[in-house]
Amino acid sequence: MNTTSIRFLQHQAASLLLYQSVLTDEVGLAFLGLLDTLYHGNKPTDCLYAYGRWFKALSALGKSWQSHLIDRILFDDNPFSRQVQQHPLETLAVPLVAAAKHDLQALQHLYNCDSETLSQWVRLVTKSEKTPVAVPKTTTPHPVSLPEFASWGDALPQLADYHRRHGAGLFARYRALRWEAETLQGIPHPDPVRLADLAGYNRQKTALIDNVKVLLAGYPTLHVLLYGCRGSGKSSLVKAVANEFADRNLRLVEVAKSDLRDLPSIVEQLRDLPQKSILFVDDLSFEEDDEAFKALKVVLEGGATARASNVVVYATSNRRHLVREFFEDRPRPGQGDEVHAWDTVQEKLSFSDRFGLHLTFEPTNQDTYLEIVRHLAGKARLDISIEALDARALQWATQHNGRSGRTARQFIDFLQAELALSPPDVWS
Repeated sequence: MNTTSIRFLQHQAASLLLYQSVLTDEVGLAFLGLLDTLYHGNKPTDCLYAYGRWFKALSALGKSWQSHLIDRILFDDNPFSRQVQQHPLETLAVPLVAAAKHDLQALQHLYNCDSETLSQWVRLVTKSEKTPVAVPKTTTPHPVSLPEFASWGDALPQLADYHRRHGAGLFARYRALRWEAETLQGIPHPDPVRLADLAGYNRQKTALIDNVKVLLAGYPTLHVLLYGCRGSGKSSLVKAVANEFADRNLRLVEVAKSDLRDLPSIVEQLRDLPQKSILFVDDLSFEEDDEAFKALKVVLEGGATARASNVVVYATSNRRHLVREFFEDRPRPGQGDEVHAWDTVQEKLSFSDRFGLHLTFEPTNQDTYLEIVRHLAGKARLDISIEALDARALQWATQHNGRSGRTARQFIDFLQAELALSPPDVWS
């Protein structure tokens, strides 16, 4: 085994200027640990343990070392990947471009150290008769095919174009995110609902699509309140619109009501990104003196800080008036009462007016309910007659949660399993 080769790889990893975080995940740290163990010629068992940790980390991902390394490069969030999203490559600072080129060339050497090579090195150090199992080399397609370049430094223009179109870091890897534990986190498996999956409420659907197109075009955009009866598909419509335009740099950022106090901080993190973001708040309502009320009000109306042009709030609620009002809130003359109590009442009632676009979801009538059921049954390709489908759907609505899009979805999910497990002639 040539220790010079191992030392060279260690030097390449240590010399990274911008892309250090590529090697800070479990796989990268295991790789560096394995190189260190091999170089120092530690006990044979130490080398086997180090190789096993690296092998296990890769196997858990179901990827080869090469495929994983390219993923890490494409999704890395660093000064180059951030700046090149908004500025042409040729206008970036010369040292920044030089550093990116240097790092790509260094990472290319690590890429060329495949599992077969490492497996052979482990066998030599441990003086084993058998070579440890190597991780199979996979050829996963990537948006930027770095292996096609003799020198990865020459791939900078293609890499710059990729970041302009897809972003960097979390925003390149995920199309949906959530604010959790005071940080943005990617959602690995977002709800895949698409506009084609939704039936009914066509006016609301068109209005929301048009509003998103305004956001994507870079013009001032209306915040949207979707309110109405439960189970009518308000949340599904927001998620479907986000999915529909994800390839146009639109991202959905889910914020829980309990985290609304962090809204100003969230907006500041999103403000300078090239992506457009929908801040999605589901099932919104407030109690009196709720701090979240004040935080959302600042984001909707703006304060001393200018409104972020790439961020819009979409909120769903079952209530038209988002701040709960009690009869005791109504002004009645009495000592110690607020003199201008009606002003307080009006502020509560008018909070929803701060959303520029209101989309109302009325209760689902029987015809609309059956339209949704038939649409979902068609998407699922259920083998059942229309008559039997309608009869079962109406019976289901009566016995469960009434007529709504949610009820229709639950019915179709149940029916799909039932048809699959029942003889085909039962529903003919």
